[in-house]
Amino acid sequence: MSGSFNDIWAYLAATPLLGLTATLLAYQFAFMLYTKAKMNPLANPVAISVIILVLLLAVTKTSYETYFSGAQFVHFLLGPATVALAVPLYQQLNKLKRHWFSFLMAAVLGSASAIAVAMGGAWLLGASPVTILSLAPKSVTMAIAMGIADKIGGLPSLTAVLVMVTGILGATLARGLLDLFKVTDVSIRGFALGVSAHGIGTARAFQVSAEMGAFAGLAMGISGLITALLLPLALRLLGII
Repeated sequence: MSGSFNDIWAYLAATPLLGLTATLLAYQFAFMLYTKAKMNPLANPVAISVIILVLLLAVTKTSYETYFSGAQFVHFLLGPATVALAVPLYQQLNKLKRHWFSFLMAAVLGSASAIAVAMGGAWLLGASPVTILSLAPKSVTMAIAMGIADKIGGLPSLTAVLVMVTGILGATLARGLLDLFKVTDVSIRGFALGVSAHGIGTARAFQVSAEMGAFAGLAMGISGLITALLLPLALRLLGII
């Protein structure tokens, strides 16, 4: 029986759509658990689906390259999905016009503090220079973060893992922290999620409301732009790179 399963898996593994199918099924199962848990942040569907996929690849001894040959279709859709965030944001244009400076300052300070805490904490713990530089862009969306890491001398692969962990933790802990500090405005809650937890936080925000998701997407975009433009410049001025 095990021989038959191995033969079937070997055949499926050679099919590019295996990664796509596995990703969609894992997320669908994880989202089902998430809804049954009444959308408890601890049952984050991204975290659960990642665990399922890692276990699947480990048990079947499938390489990441083989998996990604199919999963790259989902990766490709990240671009159009990000651009589509402009639609709900346009619907909040009046509020954005009134408070644009506050949101801009929040993005600048949020991005700067995320970088400073990550790099400072790693330095205090004795991390290597490469690790410290890989941590610097961890709070922006993955595509931008990996490009920044490569430019400043970090490891893009390590940064990708750190970005994912940051997003999952941010989406999981944000609601409790925002409630603790009595932050009730939907736009502010969304913006905080976007700054701290990038794409995963934005996805979580859209599950709450379109307005919250719109401002999370805005924060993700501004934070990514600020970090990409200013982080390499700041590190050069400080003589770090």
